[in-house]
Amino acid sequence: MNITLIAAIGKNNELGKNNDLIWHLHEDMKFFKENTMGKPIVMGKKTLDSLPKLLPGRKHLVLTHQDIEIEGVEIFHSKEELMKYLESYDDEVMIIGGASVYESFISDADKMLLTEIDEECKTADKFFPEFNKEEWNSKILSAHLEEGIKYKHLEYKRK
Repeated sequence: MNITLIAAIGKNNELGKNNDLIWHLHEDMKFFKENTMGKPIVMGKKTLDSLPKLLPGRKHLVLTHQDIEIEGVEIFHSKEELMKYLESYDDEVMIIGGASVYESFISDADKMLLTEIDEECKTADKFFPEFNKEEWNSKILSAHLEEGIKYKHLEYKRK
C-alpha cells in the first residue's frame, strides 16, 4: 500500500476554517478529483461531514471515535484497525483530512500532493502538520492563477 496525503494549504499551512475549506478553486477541485478517483479516501468524521455528499467513484474510509454507521462508509475506531484493513491494498490510499488525520498519517506517507496557495488566512482554525522538506523530493506539477489567487500543485516524494 502507498499512502498519499492530498491537501490545499496556505502560506502558513492553513487548511480550514469552521469545518470548511478556505479556498474553493476550480482547478484545484479538478486536481483533487483526478488524483482520488477510483481510490480509497481516508478522512475524519468532520471532513466527511463537510462534504456535500459522498464522492462518487471512491471508497470512503472514516477514522473516528464515534460509534456511528453511515451507508456507503466504512468506519474505523483506531489507526491500527484502519491500517490492518488497508494491508490488502496494493494501490494508492489517499488521506484527505482533516488536520488530526494528516498528523496521524504524515510519518507513514510515501507521497504528498499539496496545493500550495500563495495566500494567508488569519482566521484559519485548522492547519496541515509541519514537515521537514529535507526529507522529501519535490516537483511542481502545475501552476495556476484563479480568481486573483496564485497556487501550485506540488508532488512530494519521501527520499
